[in-house]
Amino acid sequence: MDTELDILQRFWTDLVARSDGPMTFRFFLQPTMAFIAALHDGIKDAKAGRAPYFQRLVHGDKTARLTAFREGFTAVTRVLLLGVGMDVIYQYKMYSQGKQDFLFYPTEALVIVVLLAFVPYLLLRGPIKRIATWWFGRKQKAG
Repeated sequence: MDTELDILQRFWTDLVARSDGPMTFRFFLQPTMAFIAALHDGIKDAKAGRAPYFQRLVHGDKTARLTAFREGFTAVTRVLLLGVGMDVIYQYKMYSQGKQDFLFYPTEALVIVVLLAFVPYLLLRGPIKRIATWWFGRKQKAG
């Protein structure tokens, strides 16, 4: 039976090892897809005149925070599901070599997916909204 220290050590070792080896393209693919989702939603926020996404998440009332979280989660659901699928394939390739039974580590998959998809979305949507607001404002002044 593994101790908590063994599990934690395996967890961090596995996370660091993921940056090398099979399927490293997902370290580019998932953040790119999160960027595209943030671009779409940031422009939509700018057109609607809403506050930046992260600001609504942190400073809004409880209902506004929940609505903003659901909106963001819905926007990156496909990216998250794709990420989990890629992580299952990665874990299968890495951990089932020559073994009959395959162990899946869902916590590792969740951490990787959140780091590669949801965090970039969170960080990018607000700045994209600000740039889009500036861009649309500039076009209105010129026209």
